[in-house]
Amino acid sequence: MNDDALQARAGRYVRQSGGYRAFLPAPLPPEPPVLIQGRLQEILSAADRALGRLDGSIQTLPNPDLFVAMYVRKEAVLSSQIEGTQSSLQDLLAAEARLLTPGTPDDVDEVFNYVRAMNYGLKRLDELPVSSRLIREIHAELMQGVRGAHLTPGEFRRSQNWIGPSGCTLREATFVPPPPSEVGRMVSELEHFLHSNASELPLLARVGLAHAQFETIHPFLDGNGRVGRLLITFLLCEQEVLRKPVLYLSHYFKRYRAGYYQALQEVRDLGRWEEWLQFFLQGVYEVSEQATETARRILEMRERHRTLITECFGRAAGSGHRVLEYLYEYPIVSVRQIQEFNATTYPAANNLVRQFEKNGILEEYTGQRRNRRFIYADYIHLFSD
Repeated sequence: MNDDALQARAGRYVRQSGGYRAFLPAPLPPEPPVLIQGRLQEILSAADRALGRLDGSIQTLPNPDLFVAMYVRKEAVLSSQIEGTQSSLQDLLAAEARLLTPGTPDDVDEVFNYVRAMNYGLKRLDELPVSSRLIREIHAELMQGVRGAHLTPGEFRRSQNWIGPSGCTLREATFVPPPPSEVGRMVSELEHFLHSNASELPLLARVGLAHAQFETIHPFLDGNGRVGRLLITFLLCEQEVLRKPVLYLSHYFKRYRAGYYQALQEVRDLGRWEEWLQFFLQGVYEVSEQATETARRILEMRERHRTLITECFGRAAGSGHRVLEYLYEYPIVSVRQIQEFNATTYPAANNLVRQFEKNGILEEYTGQRRNRRFIYADYIHLFSD
């Protein structure tokens, strides 16, 4: 392919009446077609195998849904941090436990919204394919009541947006997405690509192309990055490549943030789809391997703590095992929660929590004498960045 053909395969820049140039992406799949060979073929095969291992490893967990719930929380934190939030995984878990301290970041609600949008979208997949409608519904959930809530949640933009340094003008922007009049048509073309059998590209390559195209269209005034990252997981679950939603690339995109933005921009400027897919698939491979290792470590930790409870809790071992499983869903708890869960007396629940604390499974979190919370730190640390 010559340079002109490469540049045109992703789209073209068109000068607008305001004097700036907006980018109009060409419909997918790219033309000339993506060449899957050499290093790209190798990393595609490695990513496929790693994703398969991850899917299999999740099925070995005693309760995969609890593992998924923590992964959704971790993804919510990391994806939101890319957009400038400060809340950590522990902040989110503490907020869920109604433990709001003076140091809790104000933006934890944005992370809550991400969790809600993820769970909402996964549930909707049972009755609605990944589509323009689903994308808009997810966006509405994501932006409800937080920063950007005034920027038409759930609706495609009706004004021009742009990407660049803070305070820059349209003419100074690093990248200007297509004009608002083109957004609806371009999202429809993307939807057609997702559900068309015309392309013979492997699924992971199609997902990588779709993510880049969505970020280039930038159909909303705010929240595009988060919705675009959610789209990856929804597509893999819709196509049943994953039985559980456990592949989240925000950790990879955050770690290699400069490379991520550069690879996307080189698609637009130079038509380098193959280089983008190589970057994307490397992320699929690395994140799948990390998640598989986390699942293995959870199994090891669970067996270690079960043995500890059996050997050290005496007659309370049965209650201890039940509480241990509860901690995988609620890793920050109060004595009152344990009392209600075990349907026992407060003194009995308090004694049980002391046993957990004495044996190093729980740690007191608040430093208070009343309204104390206890944290399952070993479990949370497995998901820490």
